[in-house]
Amino acid sequence: MSPKRPLILVTNDDGISSKGILSLYEAVKEFGDIVIIAPNSAQSGMGHAITINEPLRLHISNIFGDTPAYGCTGTPVDCVKIGVYEVLHCKPDLIVSGINHGTNISSNVLYSGTMSAAVEGAMEGIPSVGFSLCNFDSDADFTASKVVVKNVVEHILKNGIMDRTCLNVNIPNVPIGELKGIKICRQAHAFWEDRFDKREDQFGKPYYWLTGEFLGQDKLEDTDLFWIEKGHPTIVPTQFDMTAYKAIKELENWNL
Repeated sequence: MSPKRPLILVTNDDGISSKGILSLYEAVKEFGDIVIIAPNSAQSGMGHAITINEPLRLHISNIFGDTPAYGCTGTPVDCVKIGVYEVLHCKPDLIVSGINHGTNISSNVLYSGTMSAAVEGAMEGIPSVGFSLCNFDSDADFTASKVVVKNVVEHILKNGIMDRTCLNVNIPNVPIGELKGIKICRQAHAFWEDRFDKREDQFGKPYYWLTGEFLGQDKLEDTDLFWIEKGHPTIVPTQFDMTAYKAIKELENWNL
């Protein structure tokens, strides 16, 4: 009897028709039985949002040939939830999210739909990983990314992931021949300095576009930001427990 193939759930936040999710599917299909559930349209920046004020809908997609695939009207986290409880009716062996069009280093992980899908998987006790390419172009070249995906997925299926932890994998935008070794590191302390571009519509009423500049002030050599800029893919183990443990003792001293 041949061993059972792993069941792998594939999702993303750029939408089911994006080039990134197709590249992710192509990279992982050799490792197991694939089911794809992804948003109908782009859900970037949705973070860990869920849909509670309107119904969720699924439609069958034939984009991936004979591989079961569904477009979802909800967010990436919705896709994981409905995938586990209504489509698969079980927990898959692995959840892979991406490949995101754009970086998810540093504090970007807090806004990322790509990584929120992976975090949701970790909350369910499922080994989960989010992949991002540092290129926002919708027609980006994912050739090098697929090599990284295969390497990481192979090791996850062999070794597992620590409980209550998922992996945040970022891949530099370099040709495959210039790809360097993967670095395990921490999330850099960097953030967006937000600005709003104020404009007026045809009726003279103001509206705003969020913009800004990403400030990478953390210059230490053990961060995702540092190694990505050096041409190395990075892996940051990411947890959903946001407790600031070092602050507990200080608050206890308040004698509330």
